[in-house]
Amino acid sequence: MRRLSFLLLLTVLLLGRAVADEGMWLPSLINKLNVSEMQQMGLELSAEDIYSINNSSLKDAVVALDRGSCTAELISKEGLLLTNHHCGYDEIQTHSSVDHDYLQDGFWAMTREEELPNPGKSVSFLVRIEDVTDKVLTELNDDMTEEERNRKINSVTSELEKEAKGETHYETYVRRFFNSNQFHLFVVETFNDIRLVGAPPQALGKFGGDTDNWMWPRHTADFTLFRVYSGPDGKPARFSEDNIPYSPKHFFPVSINGIEEGDFAMVMGYPGRTNRYNTSYGVQYTMDVTNPVRVEVREEKLRIIDQYMGSSQKARIQYASKYASSSNYYKYSIGQNRGLENLNVIGEKEALEDEFTQWVNADNNRREKYGKALNYIEEAYKDVEVKKAQEYMAEAMVRGPEIFMFAYRALPVYRLLSDGETRPEFQEMIKNRITSGMDSHFKDYDAETDMKVAAALMKLYSENIDPRYHPAFFAEVQKRYKGDFDKYTEKMFKKSVFDDQNEVNQFLDNMKLKTLEKDMAFQAARDVFEKYRELNDLAGQNNDLLDKGNRLFVAGLMEMQKDKNFYPDANSTMRLTYGQVLDYEPRDGVIYKYYTTVDGYLEKEIPGDDEFHVPERMKELLLARDFGRYANDEGELAACFITNNDITGGNSGSPVLNAKGELIGVAFDGNWEAMSGDIAFEPELQRCINVDIRFVLWVIDKYAGATHLIDEMKVVE
Repeated sequence: MRRLSFLLLLTVLLLGRAVADEGMWLPSLINKLNVSEMQQMGLELSAEDIYSINNSSLKDAVVALDRGSCTAELISKEGLLLTNHHCGYDEIQTHSSVDHDYLQDGFWAMTREEELPNPGKSVSFLVRIEDVTDKVLTELNDDMTEEERNRKINSVTSELEKEAKGETHYETYVRRFFNSNQFHLFVVETFNDIRLVGAPPQALGKFGGDTDNWMWPRHTADFTLFRVYSGPDGKPARFSEDNIPYSPKHFFPVSINGIEEGDFAMVMGYPGRTNRYNTSYGVQYTMDVTNPVRVEVREEKLRIIDQYMGSSQKARIQYASKYASSSNYYKYSIGQNRGLENLNVIGEKEALEDEFTQWVNADNNRREKYGKALNYIEEAYKDVEVKKAQEYMAEAMVRGPEIFMFAYRALPVYRLLSDGETRPEFQEMIKNRITSGMDSHFKDYDAETDMKVAAALMKLYSENIDPRYHPAFFAEVQKRYKGDFDKYTEKMFKKSVFDDQNEVNQFLDNMKLKTLEKDMAFQAARDVFEKYRELNDLAGQNNDLLDKGNRLFVAGLMEMQKDKNFYPDANSTMRLTYGQVLDYEPRDGVIYKYYTTVDGYLEKEIPGDDEFHVPERMKELLLARDFGRYANDEGELAACFITNNDITGGNSGSPVLNAKGELIGVAFDGNWEAMSGDIAFEPELQRCINVDIRFVLWVIDKYAGATHLIDEMKVVE
């Protein structure tokens, strides 16, 4: 029989279950929808403590990193920011070189002067949320087409955004919820001077690599530290030596009191995207098209990149971030299809749709309003070949080889020269657009590797996509090169300036139309993006039908289940999810404990391996077992733990908080058995994987010796 802690048993008796409601809830609505249940589960705070527009609250310590690619949280009154190692991976890689390999060795700023700036990085604080649904819907009517409806929505929300912004420096935007049935206005404050403070070596922060990704049990110190800087007036400012550490409205105290099974836990963050209200037709499309295309293309791309990365330290640094970003959702797509099939998600969706249809047909008014919703959706998914070509083009040609995207930057030059425009100011403006970011592009670029990627992915596209949807230059490959993409690509790279920075600079110093007309990569890129636009137009012909069907289906569903509290799909806006520290049973006869310890580093160690190498210093510290105040009651150092919080991509780096609103961990992953979670939440299996905050502090303190960082935190014992 499964072991239950007293608190967990008490929760079961009080609430009748051992799991929280699924859902990523808007913090502005928890007072209305959730706080009572949260308090029954152990929360010791009020709704006002979590979300307030007038007073300091938990929301003020949580930020969207880079507009929502990840989440981060403030942990000191001096702007110290905590997130995942993989959320800071690009910055760590960018600052790394053969001489200063921060990926391999880690990085720790021992003074403020040593903190590293990161142009382009940002954090956004939520100021407030306003429900503007009524203001939008009053301007709409049922006689509008979807195109007319969307134009009116965009017009109304644009005015609402302008009104909310006023003369402030805030950013404002309205987001659609429940498939355009509800609308909320968000006011945010964005800071752009974000400096790297500390990161463990990837042997700690990325321990287990792709093998352990999405898996439990887990052992990894997946964290990075940044610092937010403001202008001297406390407002956002671009990087300057005169800037000062940001003084936040709220930061999280850090609790080292530990966790027990059944403890209340909540996560706040910026989940990217879920599709919980997707129909069986949409799920079938994901399983048959989106995921197989992604897996097929990325598997080949990753194979080629991996070969290059193994050739030298320089190569490993160059492509580390590219490999990591591509491999993450490669494995995700495999796991998602597996989960959707194992949990019979399509069958469950079909059962709900049958119930919906019966409810609709039982009333003439409902039949008139919602009767065609599922028919619209079914019709929109019929032309699968066009949509498959569109997705394949995006994966294999647009996001595949780098040369097409980079060469396409020269299109404005081509148009300028074709029009005979010779004014120096125009040419200089276009030149600056091409050279922006060019140094960083070529720093992490290997032409021979990109050539192999281009040849392999063009071949895949040719073999798997109907010739009607091939870019124009494929005809030349078949005619002049007898379908040999290797030969064509080798020639293309030889006949292009865009694979070499010196050649690009030479062209920009003496821009000639003839150079671009003869540049094979540029001409191929034009064909690629022309065909991509065509495919987008073809695939988008049924978008209005799909949008209308989904909107009506969700509206009807909410009317059918009027006693249910519905939560909106994730869309990179702040959400709160609540639950418990909890183990789970992944399969018959197996129970996964709710936490792991650092002993797993030694048990998994493979010396010299890219994924499971343990640095000598780490090994010495672990064997010495000097865990100090960070040890649990059994003398162990906990590494990671799991909760049943509802998270997805974008939640990486999110704070995991106890009942008092103190930081106990950092969310970084979901589990393999519930990879279907973006489409269907599975309460018995779905778990949120978190790095224990005590492990984070131990690494900073004992491993890195950066005790000055510990000193500026508020540590609760």
